[in-house]
Amino acid sequence: MSTDSDHTASFGFRDVPVQEKEGLVRGVFSSVAGRYDLMNDLMSGGVHRLWKDAMVDWLNPQPGWRVLDVAGGTGDIAFRIAKAARGKKGTAEIVVCDINPDMLAEGVKRAEKSGDKSVTWIAGDAEALPVPDASFDAYTIAFGIRNVTHIGKALEEARRVLKPGGRFLCLEFSRVQVPGLDVLYDKFSFSVLPRLGEIVAGDGDAYRYLVESIRRFPPQDEFAKMIEQAGLSHVKVRNLSGGIAALHSAWKI
Repeated sequence: MSTDSDHTASFGFRDVPVQEKEGLVRGVFSSVAGRYDLMNDLMSGGVHRLWKDAMVDWLNPQPGWRVLDVAGGTGDIAFRIAKAARGKKGTAEIVVCDINPDMLAEGVKRAEKSGDKSVTWIAGDAEALPVPDASFDAYTIAFGIRNVTHIGKALEEARRVLKPGGRFLCLEFSRVQVPGLDVLYDKFSFSVLPRLGEIVAGDGDAYRYLVESIRRFPPQDEFAKMIEQAGLSHVKVRNLSGGIAALHSAWKI
């Protein structure tokens, strides 16, 4: 028997027909692609860079690995993984898969500017990844999984493409755990961020959606259970900046 949740998906604080969400999200990121990295700096005071560093440190990528970075359009995680592998006197093969061609174009431009040739760029849906089964040593996704239409399907795809013993690692905005900080964070998010989006990226509505999507995303424990339900094991959670963001790690056993 079908339910309302079979036919609708959250888009910020709105519920929209399932078939419309992908196009709406694509429009948000196409609108802000050219200023996405700058806005991340302004939104987080640059702290997102520390969170991403923490993610790659925990991943501990090894030379010879194949890594799939999903929703990684501008390459922030991919370039960090490539650098970490080089630091171990080797190279890793990183594939960035993003559904949005405008975000991918920004990543390709960054790669061309830096001369980094260790990253491959492909267009694809997190819910139907265009890569073979059991073909990657690690799957990473940063600030992307809350934007997919069906989170469970994306997690099942992560398990499918990982080799046995492969690592899943997700960085996402989460639920603030520090009393008082949650109130301040809400005021900043709903009052300041849409204004910054309007001034810097020319699209306040896009950043209003991003804030709302964070509030609709499951809290740490609930998301951890979803990861387990998708068939991944040994799920661990690390809160960052009091839970403003969180890392979820798991393995394909």
